[in-house]
Amino acid sequence: MKTRYQITLFSMFTLLFNIFSVSAVGAEIQASLATAPNVPAPVKHNKPETVVIKMQAKEYIGDLDEGVKYGFWSYDGTVPGPMARVRVGDTVQFHLSNASDSTQPHNIDIHAVNGAHGGAALSMVSPGEVKIFSFNVMAPGLYIYHCAAGSIVDHIANGMYGLILVEPEGGLPKVDKEFYVMQSEFFTTDPEDGLASFDFQRGLDENPTYVVFNGKNGALVDTNALKATVGETVRIFFGNVGPNSVSSFHVIGEIFDSVYVEGGIGGTVTRNIQTTLVPAAGSTIVEFKVDYPGSYVLVDHSIFRVAKGALGHLVVDGPKNEKVVRAGK
Repeated sequence: MKTRYQITLFSMFTLLFNIFSVSAVGAEIQASLATAPNVPAPVKHNKPETVVIKMQAKEYIGDLDEGVKYGFWSYDGTVPGPMARVRVGDTVQFHLSNASDSTQPHNIDIHAVNGAHGGAALSMVSPGEVKIFSFNVMAPGLYIYHCAAGSIVDHIANGMYGLILVEPEGGLPKVDKEFYVMQSEFFTTDPEDGLASFDFQRGLDENPTYVVFNGKNGALVDTNALKATVGETVRIFFGNVGPNSVSSFHVIGEIFDSVYVEGGIGGTVTRNIQTTLVPAAGSTIVEFKVDYPGSYVLVDHSIFRVAKGALGHLVVDGPKNEKVVRAGK
């Protein structure tokens, strides 16, 4: 006959076993998300996990330019949508909801997903609905996501896009500063009472009214400029949703020490690059060390686009080093 002590000990071991078994099977990690120009913190887990990403499709009126508002379609009420960060081998459980006051159904096509139209075939949500789908993260890199519902051009042109970073095993090399920058075009009518609307014909003509970084003209200037200090290493996760044009991404006054070509990680990394091409619905990762103080200018070097808004500032403080550059001999 078992003693009371033996029964109690057995019960405790059974309870602990059940607790740890449930934890091991059911453990989920909430993905780290960040709004541009901020970047989520590096992934902390060192083995594949189940990571939950939650986003909501939202339609709202916001600023496109000084004195000009626009009817944006978005993820989580920001353009671009939030940046997500996961690890190769993770299983992502994606929850997409659509705000109850939306006028359109929406979905999401994540370029990091193999099959099912990048998840678009599994995520169509009418206003007030929620859909969940899961996928295995198979390849490291920096990937675009965007809406692919209905007339796909309307959804992309109105602001439904963002980036997801898939880190390699062991993560990326440490840097001092990371930034999230995304280029996009807007095709608008002339504003009426300060409100501009989507102009489909301008999109067909590939004649954008605006070409901007991070969703509006002036998003990365003045008090919104990116900031660093002399001697720091900077990494920019740069996306170009288009929807039409290729970007010639350049930082005036800098040479990219490393460029992860078209956002691929584990493939070609080029060195000492002045300007890098980023296709529509593509990305790149650039890294550089800032050696001199001042205001560095981010541009699409298809230079007339600067007049349409493709400009931002990286303000660097710190001491001058005349070995780098100086006036005179």
